[in-house]
Amino acid sequence: MINPVWLRSFCTLAEEGHFTRTADRLHMTQSGVSQHIRKLEEHLGVALLIRQGKHFALTDAGGRLYREGQGIIQALSNLGHIIGEDPPHQGAVRVMCPGSVGLKLYPKLLSQQQVHRGLAISCRFAPNLDVEKAIAENDADIGLMTSPPQAQEVDSRPIASEQLLLVTPAEVASPDWQQLLALGYIGHPDGIHHASLLLGANFPQFRSLNDFQQKGFSNQISLILEPVSLGLGFTVLPSYAVNAFREPNLIRAHSLEKPVSETLFLALRRSQVVPARVEFIIREMEKWL
Repeated sequence: MINPVWLRSFCTLAEEGHFTRTADRLHMTQSGVSQHIRKLEEHLGVALLIRQGKHFALTDAGGRLYREGQGIIQALSNLGHIIGEDPPHQGAVRVMCPGSVGLKLYPKLLSQQQVHRGLAISCRFAPNLDVEKAIAENDADIGLMTSPPQAQEVDSRPIASEQLLLVTPAEVASPDWQQLLALGYIGHPDGIHHASLLLGANFPQFRSLNDFQQKGFSNQISLILEPVSLGLGFTVLPSYAVNAFREPNLIRAHSLEKPVSETLFLALRRSQVVPARVEFIIREMEKWL
């Protein structure tokens, strides 16, 4: 393989046509330039220059090397520039988050992609353990979690909080314990966690969700409130999911006497250099949340 430093010296000499100007341009000595040319000729086994006193001309081999070498030197120069670039509005950004906050974030992420067409944003809704695993294995760039990660490969910090709301059919104005028992519970993947936090803080009668008859279940964040809107039961959800429901007039959200919020943690791979485009999206998320 040709030493690119020798090749750069040769191509510069061919362009300048003079050893002194070449040395000045490359910040070298004339003897250093001559040494590079000699090493290149020895490596290739051909003469590249016809020396005539202080002047020289390219041999046929030298001319061919100059024509081909120019492109190589330019490509190497461009490669260094490309690798060193870190544009904030170009490239892929992979986000994983709980469904509730995802309902709030995804439209805003798409709006950024409309403004900055060079961005390619993917957003997956997933539970905490899946988010943590994806960050640890570098399958996601940004993770949002409702509990601190445990994996050594993942760093986290609080980024926002999300209020938990008791959600009933619209006709229930101020639910008491007996009304909730009569309604029954609509379950979802994080339901036990959410209901235990909110109901446990506000109803001394609460022991577990087994107190209630389960009237339904959905693992699709956008569908959990459908049965509630039809009067089939109540549920507990983060506020982002409640606010995103398409028919808010059919439900009623109750914050209860003792409000309970869930902390959202930003999760990133430990010791990873965060690209500018990921930093940009994180800054925007902090504004939105």
